[in-house]
Amino acid sequence: MGLFAVAVFGAEELSKQFESQGDDYNSIMVKALADRLAEAFAEELHARVRRELWGYSTEENLQTEDMHRIRYDGIRPAAGYPSQPDHTEKTAMWTLGEVEEKTGIKLTESLAMTPAAAVSGLYFSNPKATYFAVGKITREQVLTQGSDGFHLGRFLM
Repeated sequence: MGLFAVAVFGAEELSKQFESQGDDYNSIMVKALADRLAEAFAEELHARVRRELWGYSTEENLQTEDMHRIRYDGIRPAAGYPSQPDHTEKTAMWTLGEVEEKTGIKLTESLAMTPAAAVSGLYFSNPKATYFAVGKITREQVLTQGSDGFHLGRFLM
């Protein structure tokens, strides 16, 4: 098991430059491209871990479609996604991996990563590891009965 964190630095500043020039299109495109680059680097890093660093899939030669269908051994769940929905796990990851000190990627008070174009998660190298999702949240889980009728549960506030 391991953890990773990658980010694209400088995109937010470039996006703001475009905004100040009234160029909303390029501002949005910079953000979108930075997000895609961070995700692509996370995928590339995971492939290197599988094939080279940990070497449990040395013969792997996957096409993009295979990657999208998760046809590789091991998984890389990320906090906030269905198989690891609790964002607070990032605090342990940042402490154990000394992420901020080693990468400059910070966590905000609400546990968002900054810069915004960042991806982090865990590596599980076991070939039997699979993604799973916590079931859909039902109406009963979201709503609680109060004297004034139904209202949102505390965990969603």
